[in-house]
Amino acid sequence: MKKIIISLILCSAALYAQAASVNVRASYAYSSDYNQARAGLALPLGLNASVGLEGRYVEDKFSVEEGAFADPIYSVYLPIRLDLDLVKLHLTPFYYFENKSDDPFYQDATAYGINGQLIMNLVEDEVNQFFTTAYIGVSFANQKGTLFEEGNQPANEDYSQMAYTLGFIQNFFGTFAFQAAATAYQYPNGIDGVEYFRGIMDQNDLAFTQSYDVNRALGKYVLSARISRMWPDTRSSLYAGYHFAEFYTARPQHSILVGNTFFVTANAYLDMAYNHLQDVEGNNKRDIFFVNLNIAF
Repeated sequence: MKKIIISLILCSAALYAQAASVNVRASYAYSSDYNQARAGLALPLGLNASVGLEGRYVEDKFSVEEGAFADPIYSVYLPIRLDLDLVKLHLTPFYYFENKSDDPFYQDATAYGINGQLIMNLVEDEVNQFFTTAYIGVSFANQKGTLFEEGNQPANEDYSQMAYTLGFIQNFFGTFAFQAAATAYQYPNGIDGVEYFRGIMDQNDLAFTQSYDVNRALGKYVLSARISRMWPDTRSSLYAGYHFAEFYTARPQHSILVGNTFFVTANAYLDMAYNHLQDVEGNNKRDIFFVNLNIAF
């Protein structure tokens, strides 16, 4: 599995030469705990398919004693899209480059996996501008990290997990959209007695849950929702998102997300957002500022 994912990512460069146009994306997220930057390309392969290549950089700001990685974390992604009239298939293999640890207590960390999503149009009423879309997500990841279990010594292990997502998007009158989703997590290696896993992967790579935080805690489930107000004439929107998440290795948390998308030129648009997170007791508060620029050439 790991070799297949790496090969797909490396071979994507050869596909770029065949593409007629390109979409460029660059984003940055700032918080007191992390610096995040992401950049990539997406290119069409005919009318209904596209392939991309993205790179991501994450810098931990908190202390190594609290589980931070001393060196920046680098990962790559290969988003593949197949969009048909009634069904869309999105696949994103990803790979985290090895992050070496100077502390013999922890082993060097890496990860690989794939995010899959099947999107189906259930209702399409163009006259009344009423659309219903459902989606199913199935994702897999394997991490090389350090596992802490109750009553046992810390162990260096390859630890795998699955994420299953079910959601829908309802559009009203071409100006409003409501989205709701539920994500559940499975651990083939077992989760009983696990107190902490020092892994490198951001759980948002398995399922986006209306938050731009870097989350490495092992989740139980996430319930999320989002509502958008759109202005088609100016191609802009305002949105608000929320999630409630429970974890095996962290306190349950709330996330509130508000943002705005708008075109700055005919072929470039910005997505700017503010994300606040805190646990259910009102502690561990984080404020995240996110900006994303997309340009089509």
